[in-house]
Amino acid sequence: MAFDARDKEITLESHVRYVDTGTIGKVIDMKTNDEGIDWVKIDKTDLWYRSKLVELLDEKDLKSKSTDKDDELDIEALKEKAEKLENMQMDSSVAEGGG
Repeated sequence: MAFDARDKEITLESHVRYVDTGTIGKVIDMKTNDEGIDWVKIDKTDLWYRSKLVELLDEKDLKSKSTDKDDELDIEALKEKAEKLENMQMDSSVAEGGG
């Protein structure tokens, strides 16, 4: 049995969030190493995480996440922002520091 950062039991197919980066995924495997540390493997990254560094997500947490359509809009906004930065002109007539 593995427990999350809030001491809630994690089971296979549970959805969890890695606390440090916010990565969200479904638990596809679990193991305990020789030192007794529990690990969970998340489908999104296919990486192992210490169970105490993830938090179990409720159904309401999953429903509040953005949909694929929203993600698409965000990508377009990021592309536009990047394009504006690429087209920015540098000017040498900016203020200089004293000294």
